[in-house]
Amino acid sequence: MESRRLSFDEIAAARAETERYYGDKRHPLGVMLWNVRSAYNVGSIFRTCDAARVEMLLLSGYTPSPDHGKVHKTSLGAERSVPWVHVADPLDAIAQQRQRGHRIIAVELARDARNYATLASSDFPATFVFGNELVGIGEEILQACDDAVIIPMFGRKHSLNVAVSVGVVLYRALDALGVLTAGESALRRTSR
Repeated sequence: MESRRLSFDEIAAARAETERYYGDKRHPLGVMLWNVRSAYNVGSIFRTCDAARVEMLLLSGYTPSPDHGKVHKTSLGAERSVPWVHVADPLDAIAQQRQRGHRIIAVELARDARNYATLASSDFPATFVFGNELVGIGEEILQACDDAVIIPMFGRKHSLNVAVSVGVVLYRALDALGVLTAGESALRRTSR
């Protein structure tokens, strides 16, 4: 295999092809953040939500919004391409997503949580709930969720960074939806 970095023109062509293919269409995925304290984590999550083409990013509690300079700096403008809303009360955010037909799935170290790898097409549309970097998801919020998934840990630490966890779960969700195996990405098609 002969690899080389894609040129700016190849990347721009792939972006244009992706926009033509999707238009306003988004994957049936939502992400809710509760009391995520790091603006850098939030900015990174915006970029991941853009990459996964989620329907909605809900910021709740004291999670900073894109008007915070560090969120804007880290998101590299993804706050303009990801539909987002700040809903102070996380239970209201959950209710809004449930009204849209979404299952609410906590990503948490919780009793009876199933392995995230078991996500299947029947789980969607779904909104994944991620919590505070130190304490996770509040108990009342966890009880309001329909299901919980866990990312297995094999090291000495018991969790991943929240922004990393969002990426792991969203790309598993895309795989479960068949998006990743539906065909070659626009990047690969335009780089030939």
